Amino acid sequence: MKAAIIILSDPKNGGEDALGRMFNGLAAAYDFKQRGTAVSIYFQGAGTRWPGVISQAEHPVHALFKAVEGEIAGVSCGCADVFGSREDAVKSGFDLITDNSVPGTSGLPSLGKLVADGFTVFTF
Repeated sequence: MKAAIIILSDPKNGGEDALGRMFNGLAAAYDFKQRGTAVSIYFQGAGTRWPGVISQAEHPVHALFKAVEGEIAGVSCGCADVFGSREDAVKSGFDLITDNSVPGTSGLPSLGKLVADGFTVFTF
């Protein structure tokens, strides 16, 4: 089995629910990693705002973030453009993913490719 974790929650507008969804997404990634299951984490939609937030050492999820940081595939380029998080994603050292050339965007991760490659997709 291979797992793809997609973080969609918005740190600006979701309050505790958004924090809980992001935390549980990273916790699931940690669980898969600990079990030796291949896992890749993607920040997509308004979730592209999270890398700039949780990469700060004082954030309560920072330790978990550091524990799974090596499993982060990247940030949706097109979503980062729309939600104004491209600069933070790049500054935080994440790849901008452009596998899916959606018209009118700079590209998004391809869920079709992930499924074709045998990943089970989980959204948070």
